[in-house]
Amino acid sequence: MKNPLSSDFVIGFLGAGQLARMSALQAFRFGIQVAVFSDRPESEPVQFMTPHSVSGSFDDVESMLDFAKKCDVITLENEFIDSTILEELRKRSGTPIFPSPESFRLIENKLIEKQTFEAAGIPVTPYQLISKKEDLFQFGEEHGWPYLLKSSKGGYDGYGNETVKNAEDAEHAFKKLGGEKGHDILAEAFADFTHELAVQVARNETGYVVYPCCETVQKNHICVAVKSPAPVSEEIQQQAKELALKATEAIDGKGIFAFEFFLTTDGKLLLNESAPRPHNSGHYTIEGCITSQFENHVRAVCGLPLGSSEMIKQAVAMINLLGTHNRNAVTEHAGSAISEANGHLHSYGKISSKKGRKMAHYTLLGDDLEETYNRAIQLTEGIEI
Repeated sequence: MKNPLSSDFVIGFLGAGQLARMSALQAFRFGIQVAVFSDRPESEPVQFMTPHSVSGSFDDVESMLDFAKKCDVITLENEFIDSTILEELRKRSGTPIFPSPESFRLIENKLIEKQTFEAAGIPVTPYQLISKKEDLFQFGEEHGWPYLLKSSKGGYDGYGNETVKNAEDAEHAFKKLGGEKGHDILAEAFADFTHELAVQVARNETGYVVYPCCETVQKNHICVAVKSPAPVSEEIQQQAKELALKATEAIDGKGIFAFEFFLTTDGKLLLNESAPRPHNSGHYTIEGCITSQFENHVRAVCGLPLGSSEMIKQAVAMINLLGTHNRNAVTEHAGSAISEANGHLHSYGKISSKKGRKMAHYTLLGDDLEETYNRAIQLTEGIEI
């Protein structure tokens, strides 16, 4: 790979949404050129930022080949692509891809992901591949109702997930998720937990960086807020960080990775899900840490030394701002939030707002976690998008 600090170095993103946008902003700081490949018909946030923009299909190597050949390194913004496609793209273009297809293969499918981490000695939530309808009832009897049914690939923000309360629910959800069409469907037991936690890890050949353990606040399977550091004991925070690093090493990951955990009522950590990319739980790091997850994403895949993950203040709260209207995007009533000292509004540049769609986020830094979190909620509760 050529020197990533060369003026003609190009980093390519597969996916052109807000995660790629925030990573691209950090690439520009280093003088790196940015190229994006979108699989969406509508204009996406990064496409307004660079002339190197291509649209096509993640299922078609041919449509990505010219794009890949013009990049010096390629990285991911989402998981809606197969490792076999990535492997062929790398082979035919000669362009390195990070996370590598080999790493991605170990976590692209929720069943393989859990098996990968279990084999590494990392505790995960109880699960089972559902092969037939009888499995739906048996899993509920063994692990209790309700439980989750998940599509093994492609689910996010509640999509591809169904909570089932009884056998009738389970049969309906199994059909809805494509189980009768041969799609792999995973049953996952509900964990009795007190907190949902997350840790980001950046890793490459120069070393690794582990971010603080934060708490994610969920509503309807969508993260609505993040508190950092998590309001749990230092022992639990450290344990979560160690497990996250262990999980990154288990897949020999190069890039930025996020890991979500349940802290159970009996004080145990269970790894729930992973992401081979920047993650919503790490947005607070933009202002909250010396080096954001997005900057370390760029550094990691380009082979640059990694930056410090140390927090800048004692407490950081991040509030996701979801669409409140179905209309062209316009952020209203944000004056107080923008005026607040240590407050930071990030709008993602999406053209259209939809109710419940992630449109922006707001970060507030402070000295006391609960005070900062409550103030962030107060400042954002009237914002409409």
